[in-house]
Amino acid sequence: MKLKTSKKIVSLLIVIMLGISVAACSNKEDKAADKPKEEKTQQTESKDEKNVTTKDEYTYDNNEYLTSIAWLEKNMKDNKNLVIIDARSDKDYAKGHIPGAVNVAWQGLSKMEGKAGDKDWGTLQGEEDLSKALGALGISKDSQVVVYANKDAWGEDGRVTWSLKRAGVDARMLNGGFDLWSSEKKETTKDVPEVKPSEMTVSEIKPDMNISTDDLKKEYKDLKVIDTRAKDEYDGAVNFGEARGGHLPDAINVPFTELYNEDGTLKNKDEIVKIMEKAGVKKEDSIATYCTAGIRSAHMALALKNAGFENVRNYDSSFYEWAADESNEVVK
Repeated sequence: MKLKTSKKIVSLLIVIMLGISVAACSNKEDKAADKPKEEKTQQTESKDEKNVTTKDEYTYDNNEYLTSIAWLEKNMKDNKNLVIIDARSDKDYAKGHIPGAVNVAWQGLSKMEGKAGDKDWGTLQGEEDLSKALGALGISKDSQVVVYANKDAWGEDGRVTWSLKRAGVDARMLNGGFDLWSSEKKETTKDVPEVKPSEMTVSEIKPDMNISTDDLKKEYKDLKVIDTRAKDEYDGAVNFGEARGGHLPDAINVPFTELYNEDGTLKNKDEIVKIMEKAGVKKEDSIATYCTAGIRSAHMALALKNAGFENVRNYDSSFYEWAADESNEVVK
């Protein structure tokens, strides 16, 4: 791919870095609802019961889905293939970020024409558009991409990582994100790095990490459908302009925040398996995750895959599109 003028590069970078504001970005009021009520009780249980991951158990050191702060700090200066993406809002990015990180909103990699609820709104871009977007970010086939966000958000690091993986990019989330990076007093900056565009061709959007509305309907009776939203949304609250309130038939409500530790790291694999089994979901099940716009559900899909749930797909059209079609059943 060859960009003809520097103006096109600048314009494209601005679009990607700014993203597009949507109603689902304001979620601070819902964060408390997302947290399980028993969390404080778990924190005080005896060490023998061991329901909470300790720092010594942070074993996600640069595997397929996650990497550690230690790995990133070691590689950020000398690894020429490393690209760091800050998936938070542009305002948070401007206040301070990990050195070398570029700000990429999930919307910058998604189809945003029309409005929430329109068919395919908010879903992943096609090969041509993704090729341009990723090339403008300096991402190539040889890149190793680390994506971070913070836990008081919607799992945007998961959505961006999921998007990159579908495009065939070697990407993973930073375990603990900016929360842990800050609490560990690691270096931050307000400097915006200069990005050198690369040649990037996305030849295929991998189909095995996503499920469309049509396929969801066809396979519904064979799936465990997980609603990763907060309990009030599952019960019918319309907080973000959804056409209707409620949830998909027989959907199991497991808010994606239940898989987090207090410091923003993911719980260990055994803990995640126990959480899901308690909800009636086993490793061998065929699973579809959804939320409002496919962000929180993308994060959970990756977290489940990391914990050994192999057959997990994110429904990126999610509740916006499902609820907007009156022919689709919604339950309260």
